[in-house]
Amino acid sequence: MGRIQLKQVEKSFGDVTVIPPLDLEINDGEFVVFVGPSGCGKSTLLRLIAGLEDVSGGVIEIDGSDATSIPPAKRGLAMVFQSYALYPHMTVRKNIAFPLRMAKVSAEEQEKRISNAAEVLNLTPYLDRRPGQLSGGQRQRVAIGRAIVREPAAFLFDEPLSNLDAALRVGMRLEISELHKRLKTTMIYVTHDQVEAMTMADKIVVLQAGIIEQVGSPLELYHTPRNLFVAGFIGSPKMNFIEGAEAEKYDAHTIGVRPEHIDVSETEGPWRGTVGVSEHLGSDTFFHINGTGLADALTVRASGEVGLNRGDTIFLTPQADKIHRFDRQGLRIG
Repeated sequence: MGRIQLKQVEKSFGDVTVIPPLDLEINDGEFVVFVGPSGCGKSTLLRLIAGLEDVSGGVIEIDGSDATSIPPAKRGLAMVFQSYALYPHMTVRKNIAFPLRMAKVSAEEQEKRISNAAEVLNLTPYLDRRPGQLSGGQRQRVAIGRAIVREPAAFLFDEPLSNLDAALRVGMRLEISELHKRLKTTMIYVTHDQVEAMTMADKIVVLQAGIIEQVGSPLELYHTPRNLFVAGFIGSPKMNFIEGAEAEKYDAHTIGVRPEHIDVSETEGPWRGTVGVSEHLGSDTFFHINGTGLADALTVRASGEVGLNRGDTIFLTPQADKIHRFDRQGLRIG
């Protein structure tokens, strides 16, 4: 079981409140991602759940029991950090076994758990190697293996892929998602990368300045962001925002339209502009459109290669059913 509830949990450092009182429920077996910009409080919130930071107020329950004052080692949680924190002089086998030895688990049970974890993580051929003989992705898998053998109620990941290059990040992202499907254990994952959040999560928690802006599935946040912050944070490239007379036509203070929801024409459309920088990615092309009079620049996403060059005149049509409306306070309308 790995159900975690936060009830009016808050954290202050002296007179500075970094997490105002918040409530959050994480269901057993869910993959929950905390996402937000640097300094938004996501890692601090994870550390409060782990017990590595003391709460300033509120209650943390794990499987219905008050765990607020329980030390980290007795909460039944396993944490995987950004740094692998492996012992360089120990083999992979001994690194994975370390928490079991500390818990005085029998040698027979240790070997059973190590073998199972190594099989799940494709580490069996590397059990007798040392960390210096492994790639970054393999070292991260060892760190995860060390967490798996503890058979925790939940796994807590604190930006575990930050030290990996782009290709390894994609690979490990898939591996962690597959691991969740196999183990069916609660996982809480912290990242500043909204692509990781969108592709991995059952449920995303968007944070800003310690405040939960929205909780929902990836597609809920993409299709119905509750405010301007969530709308601008979720989605890549980010949503275009337009104020003034154009927004007033839609009875809104601000309208938002995603780059992929703008149709492109060389002959007609309600918005006219000039092609600026183009980013060619093969499967997609991102155009930055200037001179529309609507915003500093609009970003448009087109499929494949489009025959437009810098300086060309272009006409844009937002897809009517994909326009997001926000009021003066930045909250979603409708």
